[in-house]
Amino acid sequence: MRDEAGAAQACFHCGLALAGQRWSASVGGIDRPMCCPGCAAAAQLIVDAGCADYYDTRTAYGATVAGDDAPELDLFDANGNTGEGSFTIEGLRCAACAWLIERRVQAVPGVSEAALNVSSERLRVSWDPALCKASTIVRALRAVGYTAYPYDPQRHGEQLEQARRKLFRQLFIAGLSMMQVMMYAVPVYMATDGTMDAGMRALMGWASLLLTLPAVLYSAQPFFAGAWRDLRRGMPGMDVPVALGIGAAFAGSTAALARGHGEVYFDSVTMFVFLLLASRYLELTARRHAAGALESLQAGLPASAQRMRDYPATRTVELVAAAALRPGDMVLVAPGQAAPADGVIVEGETEADLALLTGESRTRRMGPGDSLPGGAVNVTQAIVLRVGAAACDSTLAMLVRLAERAGTGKPQLALWADRVAAWSVAALLVLTVLVFAAWQAIDPARAWPAAIAVLVVTCPCALSLATPTALAAATDSLLRRGVLALGPHTLETLERSTHVVFDKTGTLSMGRPRVRATQVFAPGAAAAALKAAAALEADSAHPLAQAIRAAAPAGPLPQATKLHATVGRGIEGEIGGLRYRLGSAAFVAGLAGCAPPPIEAAEGSAVWLGQAGSWLARFDIADALRPEAQELVRRFEAAGKTVVLLSGDEERAVAASAPRLGIRQAAGAQLPEQKLAYVRGLQEGGAVVAMVGDGINDAAVLRGADVSFAMGGGAALAQLHADAVLLGDSLAPLQAAADTARRSLRIIRQNLAWASAYNLVAIPAAATGLLNPWVSSIGMAASSAIVVLNALRLRN
Repeated sequence: MRDEAGAAQACFHCGLALAGQRWSASVGGIDRPMCCPGCAAAAQLIVDAGCADYYDTRTAYGATVAGDDAPELDLFDANGNTGEGSFTIEGLRCAACAWLIERRVQAVPGVSEAALNVSSERLRVSWDPALCKASTIVRALRAVGYTAYPYDPQRHGEQLEQARRKLFRQLFIAGLSMMQVMMYAVPVYMATDGTMDAGMRALMGWASLLLTLPAVLYSAQPFFAGAWRDLRRGMPGMDVPVALGIGAAFAGSTAALARGHGEVYFDSVTMFVFLLLASRYLELTARRHAAGALESLQAGLPASAQRMRDYPATRTVELVAAAALRPGDMVLVAPGQAAPADGVIVEGETEADLALLTGESRTRRMGPGDSLPGGAVNVTQAIVLRVGAAACDSTLAMLVRLAERAGTGKPQLALWADRVAAWSVAALLVLTVLVFAAWQAIDPARAWPAAIAVLVVTCPCALSLATPTALAAATDSLLRRGVLALGPHTLETLERSTHVVFDKTGTLSMGRPRVRATQVFAPGAAAAALKAAAALEADSAHPLAQAIRAAAPAGPLPQATKLHATVGRGIEGEIGGLRYRLGSAAFVAGLAGCAPPPIEAAEGSAVWLGQAGSWLARFDIADALRPEAQELVRRFEAAGKTVVLLSGDEERAVAASAPRLGIRQAAGAQLPEQKLAYVRGLQEGGAVVAMVGDGINDAAVLRGADVSFAMGGGAALAQLHADAVLLGDSLAPLQAAADTARRSLRIIRQNLAWASAYNLVAIPAAATGLLNPWVSSIGMAASSAIVVLNALRLRN
């Protein structure tokens, strides 16, 4: 050990030199210097576990991730310290692992958020670049026993496949040992009439011992390694009782064999290891399937593109990285290839496969002028695409980023199950000691088998698997059906919702309105009014603005300047030195200075155009309702939910649409703040509100609702504030979400009920000696397998 002066300049835990920012941990009531948050976390764990005297008795410094690993870890910062990233975590075992990982990373100075997606084994972290780096987070995780590295799709896939192969080898060896041991155990069990002498019985026992060694020394490695890691950090997880059960049964059987009397349980040991590994292999398969849809999204964007630098002068192409594409670039998309970025088709007609983006199985016919999202597959013939956004900003890239957020949180049922499972491990260990002590006083010969049976039969892991496995399967199923669930509570809250509130334009309607009629009130042609209105709306993405631009005559538009939009009311600007307003009648009246002309009510939405002192025109714009909307409303009403239509459109348009859809409660001319106030009023009355919208003016109410859904073709701001995104240009995925929510909650409740009932029955039976260890091992493995298999039904 170093002298006191040297020690003052070194990390108290690992002995490395202190440099730059310093951390500390309280050991023995004194703040000790630490070189990194990983050492600080490790030291705190040692102290919290009541093992602070380790520092008084140690003869060398604690293990560190520095040294050979340090250069590799520093490379994690080479791509820039962006303050946000995803990390792959190796060694996840149970809910306690997820809890510890999130807690330790959140304790790193500078980290603002850490959320672990258990199904994909990915940790998403946000941090302050001035205080933290990616390598710092990786060091902190490795210090508490978890291998982590920044997420890389190829490496992550290789790591999952490597883990699957190793687990399969361990499962195969355990199964082989179990079958061979059974060949020797069954004759011993059948020889109850004294037909087998002591020598032959001993020979059978020693043969069983030798055949059990591969299962204990190799196949059971994951349980012993996990238990040792849990005990070192002072947090017993699911692996602790499993390892104790295996170790106790093997040690007790070996001792009985050496003494020449007593029961041996080598068949129970091998069976327990095999069945538990089979359950774990099944769980790993379920996780891989759950992450499969996200991996498909990530693989949807091609890595390269054929850029046409001199198009249309020449048709020469050059192969470039898709990440190098910029808006305005022209690219050739050959048949069978995916569009490398969002863009507009400028040449060629084809069929596009949008299944990856929308879940639609049918292709769409597309030609010049049509928008093609990145990731869409060109099916029939080559097309030329003008890139509208960089690959990193494409529709598919945004969906991938949103999908990475999905699954990182947990609903209330999962949090309850995790708390129960965490406490049950500690309670199980205490119960095992009490059972052993009780039987030692009553019948010492039965003490050891009863204690082993209690350790083996209890299945807290079934409680922890019950919810996340079901949610992972449901999320995978929804993504394949066109629903990207982002919030952890989405399915749970949708099922509990009492009111479903819909926006109208772009949600219940097609979102592609057309100008049906133009009423002109001042001298001049309707074409001039349409051009002025189109100039004011030249940069707007609102469906009504798109309808006006589409109806404007061909040719150059006048230049509009000094534009100012008022959300939910309209837009104001100058054209040729004159000030115009376009929007609702009340908004335009503020500039016109008088009431609008008394004319017949519009069939759909009315958009007015006026200038100072006069009204110029009214555009009657109508939008067709979605064909699936009426059936969707009917099914929500049949499920006991109240459906409300809440729209910014004029009252007349809303009043005309609501009866056709079967909606009894409707309100029009709603500004964003009025929509939010309406929803909050429902919530104050005890309602649980689900909101469905698509526009920028829906962002506030989407966030204010208990659960919200944004249309995939709507505004990006609405999608960022929603709990789920409907990927296709249809409301049908919303019905899929409602059906899946109902099935998910039912299956989760079934899983929790089964896991709870099993433990309530199995534990007393094992403690009272009614179950022997081999029967207990079957029950424990079957309990986990049942909840996983039940959850996987959601993928169908």
